[in-house]
Amino acid sequence: MPELLDASAAWDLLRRIRTTDGALAAGMVPDGDGGLRWGRPATPEAAELADRYLPLCLAGPEVTFAQLGQSLDGFIATRTGDADFVTGAEDRCHLHRLRALSDAVLVGAGTAVSDDPRLTVRACAGDNPVRVVLDPHGRVPRSSGVFTDGAAPTLWVVGPDAAPPDPGAGAEVLVLPDAAAFAPERLLAALARRGLGRVLIEGGGVTVSRFLHEQALHRLYVTVAPVLLGDGIPGLRFPGTPVMREALRPPLRRALLGEDTLFEFALRPAGEPAGRPADTA
Repeated sequence: MPELLDASAAWDLLRRIRTTDGALAAGMVPDGDGGLRWGRPATPEAAELADRYLPLCLAGPEVTFAQLGQSLDGFIATRTGDADFVTGAEDRCHLHRLRALSDAVLVGAGTAVSDDPRLTVRACAGDNPVRVVLDPHGRVPRSSGVFTDGAAPTLWVVGPDAAPPDPGAGAEVLVLPDAAAFAPERLLAALARRGLGRVLIEGGGVTVSRFLHEQALHRLYVTVAPVLLGDGIPGLRFPGTPVMREALRPPLRRALLGEDTLFEFALRPAGEPAGRPADTA
């Protein structure tokens, strides 16, 4: 009897897949329903990894996706900014897998200042993406870990009026000419020109909401924890519709991550560029 494909080996194969031909070469076969499955016996965990991440693996060289973890009542942190931890260990592993499947992981200045995130792949096997810090006014401290730890390349994106940059070891500065250049569509094009086509928008809520509202996301992952905060720092917020039947209802998939629930929304077809804001569509 052939040896079962376990989760570790399955992930090592998945994180290198970018095309259908690559998936077939990795040992996947058509499943009869238009998808792919492992061609040899696999553990339930290995099958689950393929089901969850293969669509993202196959999304092409330019895909933008976002992840938020939030409480049941929609907050990503308490009123004091404490977010350690809203969701559980399974969701943190999921987030690190998303990092491993990206060329770049992007955060806004607010997240960089409040969380001093590492933005590296540690909870699973995988290469670190380029860390992109979106900081129009140059307010992220030069002492931040993304500028000083040397753990992964960092691209510091600032505006023309930012203080003279001195980001430290392992960081590069990209000066954009004006506020309009920070629009998601133009920013993603600038990253793609640098070979950073697969972009994870990791935070915070303001940045993810802006990319969602301006139709710049192909996929959105929202993990909801069974906890109530009452108030705090909100997750998704954007100008909504006054009519319920016109609310955004994209196709979705659900999965359990320990006690948390992951919602995966398919917002745009793979390869389709960023479009107009939702209220002008």
